[in-house]
Amino acid sequence: MYDYVIVGAGSAGCVLAGRLSEDPDTSVLLLEAGPPDTNQNIHVPLGYLQLARTEVDWDYNSAPEPNCGGRRIGLPRGRVLGGSSSVNAMVYIRGNRRDYDEWGVPGWSWDDLFPYFLKAEDNERGASEWHAVGGPLPVSDQRSGNTISPAFVEAGVEAGLARNEDFNGTEQDGVGMYQVTQRGGMRASAAVSYLHPAMQRPNLTVMPYMLVTRLLFEGTRAVGVEASQLGQLQELRAEREVILCGGAYNSPQLLMLSGIGPAEHLTMREIEVLLDQPAVGENLGDHPATYTVFTTPEPESLLAALEPAAMAEANTDRNSPAKRGRACSIPVSTRPASARSWRITTRAITAPITPSTPSISSR
Repeated sequence: MYDYVIVGAGSAGCVLAGRLSEDPDTSVLLLEAGPPDTNQNIHVPLGYLQLARTEVDWDYNSAPEPNCGGRRIGLPRGRVLGGSSSVNAMVYIRGNRRDYDEWGVPGWSWDDLFPYFLKAEDNERGASEWHAVGGPLPVSDQRSGNTISPAFVEAGVEAGLARNEDFNGTEQDGVGMYQVTQRGGMRASAAVSYLHPAMQRPNLTVMPYMLVTRLLFEGTRAVGVEASQLGQLQELRAEREVILCGGAYNSPQLLMLSGIGPAEHLTMREIEVLLDQPAVGENLGDHPATYTVFTTPEPESLLAALEPAAMAEANTDRNSPAKRGRACSIPVSTRPASARSWRITTRAITAPITPSTPSISSR
């Protein structure tokens, strides 16, 4: 029996495990379906390009997308300690103020959340109106010496886009370079920033390879979970709370597997309905991105940083190309007043390969 059972050791789960276990009189169990974050490609920034469709990725695909020629689009989601913060591109972006405000949920407006963004942050640029230092999450400028990204930014400015030095400042429109969640040239995932420092606490138990299959209820109260580890089912109980941190896909999926969701949908899948809640599994907001790949005669590609020798160098050289991260310059479109929760992101990626058809991905 634990006080808290947290399902999912992703960005939210790692933060909650770290924060709740600060109280030595509170017992916390953190469950993760995937492995520990020991894969080198997780921590070396450019290594994330090799993580998709491996054991640390849920390997999801969308349904056939009518606006993408019927293709099924890959949906990378982290299945590892740190969750998607261990496999993503490390871009530090808080989201758009209007999105929070338009939710209309008490306690979740931009003004409510902004102090917590500051509390989390340790920005190498120092403290300011928009940034803070001393928090657990490192935020850094990109280390890449690649010349194509600044050239791309300058081209955007010449084309009439506003230069933006800080996408977490007063405006998110414009063209510029993102800051990233890295420290010393290494990824600063939620696991690195929040969970690892807490791992030695005797009141925190972390169980990897533990797939939660359903919630356990006594009446209308959640009292624990059923989970499988190496094919063995077991029940894990919570005295105070069961907290779902499976992310935008897995949390609603687990609710539906437990009988909470649209009654018709659950009945069609022979799942006993505990609560008819039509909103579960609906209203997903995502951020599709287009990738346009060009060849270049200049030796500026970062693909060389993925060679085994470069990855090995990353263990000893803090200036290794593999630690510099992907050169990335981002123009962000202005969102019309009638639209909700969308932006267009263009990433300039250069590689000495044959040009391919641009694809849309939900990374």
